[in-house]
Amino acid sequence: MEIERKYLISHPPSDYTSFPHHLIEQGYLSTEPVVRVRREDDTYYLTYKSKGLLAREEYNLPLTEESYRHLIKKADGHILTKKRYLIPVKGSDHLTIELDVFEGRFEGLMLAEVEFPSLEEAEHFLAPDWFGEDVTFSGEYQNSRLSRQP
Repeated sequence: MEIERKYLISHPPSDYTSFPHHLIEQGYLSTEPVVRVRREDDTYYLTYKSKGLLAREEYNLPLTEESYRHLIKKADGHILTKKRYLIPVKGSDHLTIELDVFEGRFEGLMLAEVEFPSLEEAEHFLAPDWFGEDVTFSGEYQNSRLSRQP
């Protein structure tokens, strides 16, 4: 079960590039249900996500690089590329902010996601000052929806 909150970011912390990051490329074979292929650095996988905004089922299956390259060509819509910075949540020993800085078509877009072990913790989360609008429940900034924009 994936439980996460998502926020728009317009003013990230000045030191965000000093944190560890991953290079991500992903495309969608389907958006209902969500079936995605992703390259994260040198790791490849296929993901299924059920419907939902705050909480939903998620399954990741490993792919070979060859399988990924074959499937990404079949993706509908835009291929998303981004750098994902991993920033510890201050005052927490288990939460991490995943700051996605988009490149290519969506350059300039920044989104922060925080995954939680429980719905209760997600519902009571106090976002850092630098977080912008909470877009968790709008669905507008789900990557699968971004991939379908004209």
